[in-house]
Amino acid sequence: MPVFLLIRHGENDYVKKGRMAGRAVGIHLNESGRHQAQALAERLKDAPIKAIYSSPLERALETAAPLAQTLSLEVIPRPGLIETDIGEWAGKTFKSLSRLKVWRAVQFTPSRVRFPGGESFQETQFRICQEIETLSTQHDLKDLIACFSHADPIKMAVAYYLGMPLDTFQRLMVSTGSITALMIGEHGSRLLTLNFDPSLNFSKP
Repeated sequence: MPVFLLIRHGENDYVKKGRMAGRAVGIHLNESGRHQAQALAERLKDAPIKAIYSSPLERALETAAPLAQTLSLEVIPRPGLIETDIGEWAGKTFKSLSRLKVWRAVQFTPSRVRFPGGESFQETQFRICQEIETLSTQHDLKDLIACFSHADPIKMAVAYYLGMPLDTFQRLMVSTGSITALMIGEHGSRLLTLNFDPSLNFSKP
């Protein structure tokens, strides 16, 4: 069964300020995000990763770059790993959006929501899972694959492969720079880790 490391991009100023980025271009990692990318590379430097795929947005590509350099692998952009298209909500703050009547539906019944001028949550989940299925056919059963993406697509993929209703995916947490590992197989899927912070150090000082 291939193991997918679903890695959320590092921090950027939109995340720090509570602003929805969506698919906006030109959003780069901030200093904290660059540290997270380096921590990922350090943590995974000995992992037998066969390929590195990434959302084509800058913040994901920049997070993948240190690991690719460490492992001497190419970062392969994959549109299927891109962030949800949030349409007219791009650039708006969570605080302002939380005042809208539809915000409650986004949190508790997202399966019924489509972003104005953008995707529905169902379309995002279908897209990310279709991408994972496509990539799984291009690798051997025992391959370890790194995919750099975004919070909601990762959470929706986890929900799908665990058999969780889409309306419960918001209960999952996927922080910036975190690793979520999924083993995908013909006879079922296994969640190996969720939202692991590679910068954690459990050694004695």
